[in-house]
Amino acid sequence: MSDNVNSIDARIATRIRTLREGRGWSLGDLADASAVSKAMLSKIERLETSPTAALLGRIAGALNITLSQLLAEAEGDRGKLIRHAAQQRWRDPETGFQRVALSPPAAQRLQLVEGELPPGARVSYPASSYGFFTQQMWVLDGTLTFHEGNVTHVLEKGDCLELSEPADCTFENKSKSKACRYLVALSMK
Repeated sequence: MSDNVNSIDARIATRIRTLREGRGWSLGDLADASAVSKAMLSKIERLETSPTAALLGRIAGALNITLSQLLAEAEGDRGKLIRHAAQQRWRDPETGFQRVALSPPAAQRLQLVEGELPPGARVSYPASSYGFFTQQMWVLDGTLTFHEGNVTHVLEKGDCLELSEPADCTFENKSKSKACRYLVALSMK
């Protein structure tokens, strides 16, 4: 891992611990609420592993915040303007999925996130990780196969989808050679 990734992981771990302790929760309490094992949570907080997007989604949902908020808060509040060079980038160590928080950390009601799925990658999230906000996805490049509960949407460049009520979901790039880039707009309910 690069120093930048280690530093991001350290800030994420600190933020998770701070939020957990601020609620008076033990690791077991967060494990119960997130469906992430106590051992895995401990490894994340002790920087023994880099959490995947799916794990962070579960943890954020249990803490009743968006993944965007978790990552932005790990960076600290930089006000209402965020320059391109300062936008928080995070890469899932398991799938190579990259996530860029485009919105300033101070943004509360609307957040913009860019996702990039490498060829063949899949990232799944439980419904609990986004039940407190609505979201729309706009495909910037490539093809995104999005599984929303029992419904599958195949989105091409320029297509936009508003998500239904929370259901388990999977973002999938079935291409063998081309990354899929998309924008997600999250609005707090």
